[in-house]
Amino acid sequence: MEVLQNNETSQDPKISVNDVNGFNSLSSVNDDRERKTRVDSQRSSISGFALEDDNDMLTQIDDVNNSFFTKGRDLQSTAVNHQYTEREKEILGSYDSQDYLPPHCTAYISWLGKQPARLDWDRWIMMGLIGFFTGVTGFFLHQIIDVIADTKWNIAKDFISADKREYGSAWITTSAYSSLFLVISAGIVVFLRPSAAGSGMPELIGFLNGTMIRHIFNLKTYVVKFFSCAFAVGAGMPIGPEGPMIHLGSMVGAGVSQFQSKTLGIKLPFFERFRNSEDRRNFISAGAAAGIASAFGAPVGGLLFAMEEVSSFWNMKLSWQVFFCSMVSAFTTDLFNSAFQGFKYTGSFGQFKTGKYILFQIEDGIDLNILGLIPSMILGILGGLFGSLFIFMNLKFARFRLKAMSYISNQKYIKMIRIMEPLTIMLITTTLSILIPAAFPCTPLACVLGLDDQNGEMVCQKNSGDGQSVSLVVAKPSVEKYTCPGNTTTFQNGTVLFNGSYNQAATLFFVTGEKAIQHLFSRNTHLEFDYAPLIIFFLFYFFLACWAAGTQISCGLVVPMLLIGALYGRILGRIAVDLFGVQNGSYWDWMDPGAFALLGGVSFFGGVTRLTMSLAVIMVEITNDIQFLLLIIVTILFAKWTGDFFTHSLYHSFLEFRCIPFLDAEPVLIKESGKAANLETHTAKEVMTTPVKTLREVENLGHVVDLLQNTIHGGFPVVSKEKTFDGLITRFELMTILCKAFTSRAFESGSELINIDIDYTEFNKMRGHKLSDPKLTKELLAQAQKSSERTDIKVDLRKYINRSAMSVPERFSLHRTYNIFRSLGLRHLTIVDNNFLVTGIITRKDLMGFSIEEKLLQRRMIT
Repeated sequence: MEVLQNNETSQDPKISVNDVNGFNSLSSVNDDRERKTRVDSQRSSISGFALEDDNDMLTQIDDVNNSFFTKGRDLQSTAVNHQYTEREKEILGSYDSQDYLPPHCTAYISWLGKQPARLDWDRWIMMGLIGFFTGVTGFFLHQIIDVIADTKWNIAKDFISADKREYGSAWITTSAYSSLFLVISAGIVVFLRPSAAGSGMPELIGFLNGTMIRHIFNLKTYVVKFFSCAFAVGAGMPIGPEGPMIHLGSMVGAGVSQFQSKTLGIKLPFFERFRNSEDRRNFISAGAAAGIASAFGAPVGGLLFAMEEVSSFWNMKLSWQVFFCSMVSAFTTDLFNSAFQGFKYTGSFGQFKTGKYILFQIEDGIDLNILGLIPSMILGILGGLFGSLFIFMNLKFARFRLKAMSYISNQKYIKMIRIMEPLTIMLITTTLSILIPAAFPCTPLACVLGLDDQNGEMVCQKNSGDGQSVSLVVAKPSVEKYTCPGNTTTFQNGTVLFNGSYNQAATLFFVTGEKAIQHLFSRNTHLEFDYAPLIIFFLFYFFLACWAAGTQISCGLVVPMLLIGALYGRILGRIAVDLFGVQNGSYWDWMDPGAFALLGGVSFFGGVTRLTMSLAVIMVEITNDIQFLLLIIVTILFAKWTGDFFTHSLYHSFLEFRCIPFLDAEPVLIKESGKAANLETHTAKEVMTTPVKTLREVENLGHVVDLLQNTIHGGFPVVSKEKTFDGLITRFELMTILCKAFTSRAFESGSELINIDIDYTEFNKMRGHKLSDPKLTKELLAQAQKSSERTDIKVDLRKYINRSAMSVPERFSLHRTYNIFRSLGLRHLTIVDNNFLVTGIITRKDLMGFSIEEKLLQRRMIT
């Protein structure tokens, strides 16, 4: 079994300079463009044509010998490591990593001494700025979506009503309108920024775990993702804006915290001390939490989501700061939403109406009943099963899409297909939305209306007796009439009577996803929906949402997940009503299809994402239904337990699918016998890479150039005169030293020792720009090689060696090695013997579950 080749190690090279193209394995704080040439050379052998983006690396995965249900691929429990093909391992090995902490070298210490004291006020200001700008982003995003969506459905309703049944005109008009926005949405992604496709969640999680991924925090990505998401969701695609909103928030955190833009060429002299890997990654985590807070109006849920799912490094002080950031974000979005609807000023600025800032407001609370645990467990199991099926189908769609693309060599055709795919989904969705309701009859509806004090809407009034609604059909007359007749009559005594009918299917198909969820979650509406519209909408929406998730548009899945779960939850609730009837009395209030729909939405959300505490808090915050917290928690637990038995979570499945290196909180290690192995019984020596290429504190220029030209390793241990471990220096730092030596003409000075002073800020300037040009780097190394051949020049590396680089002895526990590596966010971990001599090195990819299994099996350490 071949061991994964790793570009971060310092093992003996097995690759020529022509294969490496210079030194393009540098890590980058911004978009990691400096590795593009090296990665492209690896990818081109995989895909067979020119590649433009990280997504293209997967164009031709070697999946031929894997059956549809191969264990360890798309269908795998969380107790099984994902099994990568050899080509996928090449892609995995092409990614670079970055340490969580900056290098503790003399240059960095000197730079720190020039920075202001570590006071907290500036960090709080930065968190507030990130929260504010993320909240503004969320406000504009939802306003644009509302304008586009409302216009679309108003156009459709102009042609379809009780008096007009012009289905053809409605279909043509709405299809053309939606297609216009959809083509723009897909086109800007395909032609301007392919990495803006999808939700961005797997890439964000991978980056915060320590993997460098190109373009995900670029200003161009922000603009493309914003408009692609707004246009696609507004046009009516079966997707949601919440996933992209998280990514947009993280981009705000990445950009605002640095007070500079390399895209615009702007660099402001403020908050310079935050321009390091640790602070930047913390602000990105805060931005992601602020994105959740803005999208859901859930600041506590945003904090917990960032802590549970997004960020890999956390502390208690950061928790309070991220919570403040989330609170500012939610407050900003709600503040502007209080006075604007579709960019029209509605008054009441600063009045947070319940119906506006609580996304899916549950107005009629239900007392918790112990019997409610039964449907909670049933729906939790269903959520785990349907969630696993959803993930499995998502992956199969993605693999089929990539396999089909591999047969097309013309890039123009590929781009056109990537635009046509979401357009096809859009046309199918529009056709179903316009025509399917016509096949369903009208449902009678009559009730006395009254003004709701909380949100100012007209709702059906309740009896003064038992508290039940007069009509068990709907609580609000906001259901879709479609072609059904209906009118409102106002009597002299002020009583308002609604008498008419509505279309059940149109109430689901003929509205946005958010409005459909509100109808499904509504209480005291036992008979609002029959089985047929619920089942038909469930089947179509499940398939279309699964298909749309992997297309070349910016899209999220939160709204589809809640809607799909609410559908089968409502079906189960209707079954309970048909079996036991509409029960009177508070003891049986829990047997409400709307309550079942809420638990169904929770179950599917949990079955797909495997979130736990953050999901529970988010659902309470967006529904204001604190009474159901216990049932929500039970549902989430059963959904997670069931789903973990069949697949990994959606985000982690796509981390594996995209071959992005990721270290879980705990590794999975399975023996050949199928039993779990204990990492405490193994040592670091068993998984380290050896022998190791090392450098001295003052090294020959020729040796440095030789390592940079003929290896693809990302870092090299530095040893003292006694050959003992003294620190570590990365490839990027070596190249920066050579570049500065070249520009200062140090090679031509005639001196036998190159000893130049480079400020730490210069390293940040070099990342992603000057050293990203492969021609420049190749020329630089060639010049350095010529200089080394003329004279015996040495390079003084002492100022730039990371003196706090971690090392552990060979006998060190593998489990504790893993914990140290992940807890500190390391990129390299040097292994030494009892005499402190370097004997091996471990990188992130060496500690991935499948890699540990392979190495231990090779050495017959686990049987």
